[in-house]
Amino acid sequence: MSSQKILILNQPFDNNTGGGITLSNLFANSKKEDLAVACSGYLLTSETDASRCDNYYQLGSKERQWVFPFNLVARTYYSGPVELDKSSKENIVVIKSKLRVKLIINYLIPILDYFGFSHFFTKSKLSQEFCNWVTEFNPKVVYAQATTREELLFCIAFKKRFNIPMVFHMMDDWPTMVGIKGFCRTYWENKINNEFRQLFSLTEVALSISDYMAEAYKVRYGKEFLTFHNSINIDFWRKKQRKKYQLSDSPRILYAGRVGLGIDESLKNIAMAIKHINDELGSDVKFSLQVKERPDWAADFSCVVHNHFVEYEELPHVFAAADLLILPYDFSIESISFIKYSMPTKAPEYMASGTPIIIFAPEDTAIVKYAKRFNWAKVVQENSIDELVSVLKELLNDELERKEIAQNAVRIAEKNHDSESVAAQFDEVLNSAISKLV
Repeated sequence: MSSQKILILNQPFDNNTGGGITLSNLFANSKKEDLAVACSGYLLTSETDASRCDNYYQLGSKERQWVFPFNLVARTYYSGPVELDKSSKENIVVIKSKLRVKLIINYLIPILDYFGFSHFFTKSKLSQEFCNWVTEFNPKVVYAQATTREELLFCIAFKKRFNIPMVFHMMDDWPTMVGIKGFCRTYWENKINNEFRQLFSLTEVALSISDYMAEAYKVRYGKEFLTFHNSINIDFWRKKQRKKYQLSDSPRILYAGRVGLGIDESLKNIAMAIKHINDELGSDVKFSLQVKERPDWAADFSCVVHNHFVEYEELPHVFAAADLLILPYDFSIESISFIKYSMPTKAPEYMASGTPIIIFAPEDTAIVKYAKRFNWAKVVQENSIDELVSVLKELLNDELERKEIAQNAVRIAEKNHDSESVAAQFDEVLNSAISKLV
């Protein structure tokens, strides 16, 4: 892309969230000085990556206000430009209390969701200070994400105020989860879907995270969507790529990612399946969890090994050293509604590692459809421990199948997820958005 200034709304660069990693790869060809980010203060942390972009505007208390009575307990966030060097992070990024965050996530948010309050207890506006900062930066195109109604309305307000060409990227189907357990579900679902239609009517280009989402959203919102999900540096992953498919003496099945609500039950079922295999065959298959904290249930399984997170530079070696990689989803109705169109950020990384992949997920999901279409993973689409045992035993006993699906995955990763080619395609999309408003 020719040098054009680009403003990014609602998503900082980082190396530890799906949105931040995807952002870094999409903008791989952009110059640092051509990028600026505006996002809420709670998104800026010590993990924010200043090497990709150091021109940030923190949407703080001047742009983001809590309504009564929530304003009585709300944090006060600085509003204004942030230079993300070490000292400024220490001075501006609010240190979050783990207990306070836990209480809010586990108790306050569910109550607000049930009564329908979570969609209006904060309100955003375009402050004069923020508008001045945007005018001074003078972006030629805007890339935006939104994971809440507040961020959605901010995008609409921004587009109406500045009328700069906008590319909006949908990362998951969070509108489906609106008020799912509350009695205001129908009201908020209809309202937010109408607000999305308004945004998409103003947006020059709309992006989805999967082809399955693009198909569904065309029907839901009446707009064409282009698919862009995470890409990877193929050369980086080739350095440690697995080439041999004999099993270790103590085979390791690795899961790397988050634990907790929405995935714990599936991880526990995998552990139970591996225990059954070890008991039946007298084998010593290990289930390695590379997660932040060891889940409580792991103590019940001698086959479970906890590994802490490693630096991104170490992932190719860690993934290639495993005998199998597993990618689980949750099977609850609520989770399926949320994840069915999503594409995990780690999927291309798994694929490029050269290690055979197992997907444990519902049939009606983008990841299962993608894997089955190109045969780059062994799929278990029933929430059944017996089925898991059967498929795991089959793959553990068949070296040729392990090699076939692993090599298929590498080929698809090189074809569809190479960051160099994806970034070039993304540049074309940004240029097309600019040309549509000229």
